[in-house]
Amino acid sequence: MESMTDLLSLASTTAEDSYTAEDIEILEGLEPVRRRPGMFIGGTDERAMHHLVAELLDNAMDEAVAGHAGRIEIELAAGNRVTVRDNGRGIPIEPHPKYPDRSALEVIMTTLHSGGKFGSKAYRTAGGLHGVGVSVVNALSCELVVEVARGRRLYRQRFCRGAPTSALEEIGTVSNRRGTSVSFVPDPEIFGSEARFRPELLYRMARSKAYLFRGVEIRWSCAGELLTGKEAPPAEARLHFPEGLCDFLRGMLAERPTVTDLPFAGEAPLNGSGGNGGTLAAEEAGRVEWAVAWPRDEESYAGYYCNTVPTPLGGTHETGLRAALVKGLRAHGERLGNRKAQSLTADDLLGGACVLLSVFVRQPQFQGQTKERLVSPEVARLVEAAIRDRFELWLGEHPAAGQELLEHALARAEERLARRQKRDVARKAATRRLRLPGKLADCSRADRRGTELFIVEGDSAGGSAKQARERETQAVLPLRGKILNVVSASAEKLRGNRELQDLVTALGCGSGRQFRLADLRYEKIIIMTDADVDGAHIAALLMTFFFREMRPLIEHGHLYLAQPPLYRLSAGGKIAYARDEAEREKLLATLFEGRKQVDVSRFKGLGEMNPRQLRETTMSPAGRQLLRIEIEDLEGRSTAELVEHLMGRRPELRLAFIQENAAFARDLLDV
Repeated sequence: MESMTDLLSLASTTAEDSYTAEDIEILEGLEPVRRRPGMFIGGTDERAMHHLVAELLDNAMDEAVAGHAGRIEIELAAGNRVTVRDNGRGIPIEPHPKYPDRSALEVIMTTLHSGGKFGSKAYRTAGGLHGVGVSVVNALSCELVVEVARGRRLYRQRFCRGAPTSALEEIGTVSNRRGTSVSFVPDPEIFGSEARFRPELLYRMARSKAYLFRGVEIRWSCAGELLTGKEAPPAEARLHFPEGLCDFLRGMLAERPTVTDLPFAGEAPLNGSGGNGGTLAAEEAGRVEWAVAWPRDEESYAGYYCNTVPTPLGGTHETGLRAALVKGLRAHGERLGNRKAQSLTADDLLGGACVLLSVFVRQPQFQGQTKERLVSPEVARLVEAAIRDRFELWLGEHPAAGQELLEHALARAEERLARRQKRDVARKAATRRLRLPGKLADCSRADRRGTELFIVEGDSAGGSAKQARERETQAVLPLRGKILNVVSASAEKLRGNRELQDLVTALGCGSGRQFRLADLRYEKIIIMTDADVDGAHIAALLMTFFFREMRPLIEHGHLYLAQPPLYRLSAGGKIAYARDEAEREKLLATLFEGRKQVDVSRFKGLGEMNPRQLRETTMSPAGRQLLRIEIEDLEGRSTAELVEHLMGRRPELRLAFIQENAAFARDLLDV
């Protein structure tokens, strides 16, 4: 009879033989984009398809901001075709020095990480930084045509799915045209045959760009048959806003009453410090524009931009603005002799405000290719320095507005402190002088009715869960990896384990003999781990802990298991999630039946899901599924005995259990 070592050796040899050099793929050109479009545009859904237009519009805006273009045209035509034109310098058409048999235009269109924005000669500030934008659009289009007018000559080249289908052609002479025009149709193999651009979204995109740079005029046009519904934009429009963000803010507020009669708005250069300790010129460091108003109804709005690219998650420019405003108002209160002003926070001042902020900086650093957050560390300091003095001056020049704003912020601060005091008093019995763990993101509701604590593995998953949660009722406690197995550990190890002690502290009800169900701080305790084997192991360890140390918590129905998805499926604007392989196959056979191209991505863990996906699939009561943990003795064996056998110190008991239930495991696999 062969030994276990021999069997393992044979299996290893077989696995090695099946993994050879032929399995190593090298993706060339734009093939990586078509294989994994989500890495470049965030997915293959409707939002991602519209991101292609944003990439082209960003390139045109970079020409305008650099002072080379004053007009941009965006046209939506029948057949899901979008054209973006500018009257800038035009993409160079000469042979590229590194590839003399190809034009610079062809290199830009067919090569990742190529472009004129890596250095500082062609563009001082730009939204595109990695040289992947227009080449990604090309890779994901079934048809793309580029026209370039340079030196009074017109050139054209055609592409399909990233590859040129014609040579660069010289069309003829033009006397009144210059710049670049890109016309494309998204590939239905990537986005689905039913995917269509939404005119209202493209119009809003174009209008926001015009607001962000007052030196540009954007001309919008759309085929009449595409304009349907109440939100349909005009068929044609000329978008030009001489007052920039002030025009944006004025249109947003309309007739809504505000705390101050005038908004705080302006623009200023960003004066940075050079490497030799000197001061960079204003045009070297960049500039900032802002507009802030405080509506009485406190229906807030926040729009943050860097080099005309929207950053919906904010970033360091937002940090600089918040610091400048709150420090400025504190200083103003101190000058007025109001000591309470020192207790103000940025949320007291900006909660419920309408905030618009746009920065132009060189070589910005974004979080991810879709640029949702600005992470350039020096921008916070530059923005704070540029805005704070101007805010203090504005408060001094408008004393009535300054007084109104100070009283408004102080009233919000008093409400915040009153809510905190009420919450602390209501929970005093539960916390009993306990200091809650610093990594716990607690909920704000005063009592435990309707509250939930999500126990997640790792800081990455914890970060996503904290952004996805409902702050009033949902708390998040990240744990570091696999916790201690309490069945096989000594009492001393249990007391010394930081992760478990943090969990006990957060729950507030003690453990073991000191457990008090009445002191439990949350109505539901939800174990939320990755939808893989490691996640299942961590969940098993946590359930073991609760069974051994807090059994009444389970018996009274307070412990649950979250059911995060393992797969995301999308095609033709439809998106669905599957918890396992079986549900994935079911969805492919039903919801996506007949689809030739379905994008299926596998989540490696909770931290890989963005907060919106995590909220919609796993945390929001409206869309999630929870499994309640119950204690049920098996025939002839108690739960306590089973836990001891599976989690205890004797491995032979686990082996016996596996052998006894092997047939059951095979039945599950067959299902």
